[in-house]
Amino acid sequence: MAGLLSNLRNTVIVSFVLALIIIVGYAMHYGSTDAIFLQAVFRWLHVLFGIMWIGLLYYFNFVQIPTMPKIPAELKPGVSKYIAPEALFWFRWAALFTWVMGVILAFNRGYLVEAFTLGATEGFKVPQHSFIGLGMWLATIMFINVWAFIWPAQKIALGLVEADADAKAAAARKAMLFSRTNTLLSIPMLVTMTMNQTLFA
Repeated sequence: MAGLLSNLRNTVIVSFVLALIIIVGYAMHYGSTDAIFLQAVFRWLHVLFGIMWIGLLYYFNFVQIPTMPKIPAELKPGVSKYIAPEALFWFRWAALFTWVMGVILAFNRGYLVEAFTLGATEGFKVPQHSFIGLGMWLATIMFINVWAFIWPAQKIALGLVEADADAKAAAARKAMLFSRTNTLLSIPMLVTMTMNQTLFA
């Protein structure tokens, strides 16, 4: 068991296999692979990727950014050359897959247009569509921030793209401000995402 757990890739593969056994076992036992079943699978994937995305966002904002000024100069390259690029890889792809799974889930459940128009297509008469739609817009803004602002700025700040010291400092500040914007938006976004099912199930 220690050999398995010592290798992250193998641990994740086994974890997915166990998850698929549960999913397929349920489907075979109850004979259910209808639209509700698919919604459940998409919701699981949406939450899985969302945990990785927001977990890394909080890591950057609660741990890495506040701690970097305290790290001795000779040790900072360990973070900027190894830890940050790897974390940003998982961060940006988790953001993409969270957003895509959320769109697929909303489409599958039949409220994608209603939610993205915040219920305007129904005369604002269905509160759950404006409620979840608000969360979808917040998440969309956050997703765009990751790919259009945070990642391009981080490439400069971390030296993955050639730039002088001033450009690197400006890029680091830009990445931090957009990351903080996402942190600010994340809590109200999570209100809509987590409370929607309970309020309007």
